[in-house]
Amino acid sequence: MRDNAPNSWESRADTYSLYGFTDLPSVHERGAVVLTHGKGPYVFDTHGRQYLDANSGLWNMVAGFDHPGLIAAAKAQYDRFPGYHAFFGRMSDQTVMLSQKLVEVSPFERGRVFYTNSGSEANDTMVKMLWFMHAAEGNPQRRKIITRINAYHGVTAVAASMTAKPYNSVFGLPLPGFIHVGCPHYWRFGQTGESEEQFTARLAKELEATIIKEGPDTIAGFFAEPVMGAGGVIVPPKGYFQAILPILKRYNIPMISDEVITGFGRTGNTWGCQTFDFMPDAIISSKNITVGLFPMGAVILGPELADRVQAAAEKVEEFPHGFTASGHPVGCAIALKAIDVVMNEGLAENVRTLTPKFEAGMAYLAQNKNIGEARGVGLMGALEAVKDKATKTPFDGSLSVSERIANACTDHGLICRPLGQAIVLCPPFIMTDAQMDEMFNKLGDALKTVFKQVA
Repeated sequence: MRDNAPNSWESRADTYSLYGFTDLPSVHERGAVVLTHGKGPYVFDTHGRQYLDANSGLWNMVAGFDHPGLIAAAKAQYDRFPGYHAFFGRMSDQTVMLSQKLVEVSPFERGRVFYTNSGSEANDTMVKMLWFMHAAEGNPQRRKIITRINAYHGVTAVAASMTAKPYNSVFGLPLPGFIHVGCPHYWRFGQTGESEEQFTARLAKELEATIIKEGPDTIAGFFAEPVMGAGGVIVPPKGYFQAILPILKRYNIPMISDEVITGFGRTGNTWGCQTFDFMPDAIISSKNITVGLFPMGAVILGPELADRVQAAAEKVEEFPHGFTASGHPVGCAIALKAIDVVMNEGLAENVRTLTPKFEAGMAYLAQNKNIGEARGVGLMGALEAVKDKATKTPFDGSLSVSERIANACTDHGLICRPLGQAIVLCPPFIMTDAQMDEMFNKLGDALKTVFKQVA
């Protein structure tokens, strides 16, 4: 609980910080959790309390908080070449090496990479690339972007317009030309008597009808997360991508896989598109690309889009876009080491090893009468809280049930994330069996405490 002394960490956080994506009633009552350091999957606050971080920071600290090899890579690059840009045909050797590595580990046979400082900026950049490319090809009317309801693609004005969540209305978003089709959450939106396959077919039919209504020659691209992360870990229904990709190809609409969360191992494969067996035209990467040690995003263009964007740039003799710190040599050095750590030091393998235990823990907690659904893939999952399991009736929003559960978890020394009426788990890839047991035991205790209060 908070320390209200004027010079306490909690009071200073309140005085000088503007909280983002934070439940303000909770932070006013409980105070901010001010952290000082981390060890393995644990973080420690200014009061010396230890927390198992089942949210991997923000999906991204998958190698833990003190990996010596990653820290050494950062220090070595700071000693060697501490900063530069990627403008005017100049970039660091680390930037070149990382671009080659990203194409090599991508599902593409060849491609090109463009760097940003975040996933939001990478999605924003991809939209500009599509607009730039279509205009150069004589189709300047191709500007509309299609995403899905409950998707999350970032917080820039463009990325937030792609993010089909109600809270963006407070900013007057989405901007014109951003279209949102149905959310692929079968448990919540499947109709009575409708099979999962029928639900998929209905979503595909809706997508095609939307394309026809808007005009195929006005659509610039379609963006989708393989698994909706900040939407509450929404796993697509059976055959979803296999149903929609032929529609997009029929109307020559590029398909962009937003792998900010799913990229580099979270679903059990390097890329989420591999887990769900589809080939996109481009991939958006961030978070695990540096396992949280440096702010970085990347647009990875597959062969066709790489050629088309390059041709558009040749036409005007440049691609007039970029960020001061994109392709930063320290970030690229960290990313090169991070990819090696995830893919070659057993972290990706540990995801696959731990997945059955993770699924079993989720299934056990789902037996609670106030958990309507346990969903997930790999090491990402969500438990949906409900007032009535049979009818899927949610709790009254005023009860802030998921926030209460997250706060109760914090009291038990566990960090997890409330999303809507769900609790999300995305533990680090370095978790042990014992730490998985600790995570589920503490979450189970928190669920009992809160459901006793509200059910």
